[in-house]
Amino acid sequence: MKNPFSPLALLGRFTIGRFFLFRKELMTLWRAFRHPATPVALKAAMLLVPLYLISPVDLIPDFIPFLGIMDDFVIVPLLMSWLVSMLPLEVTGVRAHASANTRRNGGPTIDGRARRL
Repeated sequence: MKNPFSPLALLGRFTIGRFFLFRKELMTLWRAFRHPATPVALKAAMLLVPLYLISPVDLIPDFIPFLGIMDDFVIVPLLMSWLVSMLPLEVTGVRAHASANTRRNGGPTIDGRARRL
């Protein structure tokens, strides 16, 4: 019987989850780059991420067999996550929820969430 809490199993789940998060962040950055409300400084920073990938100047040079590629696998997703966190809310499409259970005329409303038992 395989142990679901072994280090390799946990690493596999983390890697797959991180890949899907990377893909979602990549699409968010693409939409944000084309959105007119995105600040120009963030658009320039978005262009620097692929430039870092193709640039011969890295934190750890790429000619070092394992570490040169691994720094790209770590730094690029971290940069992308940081850029997504810096985007304005109107660009990312995240809407703030109403703080009170009130309608437009001020009366109470039903929450609207339900669970199936």
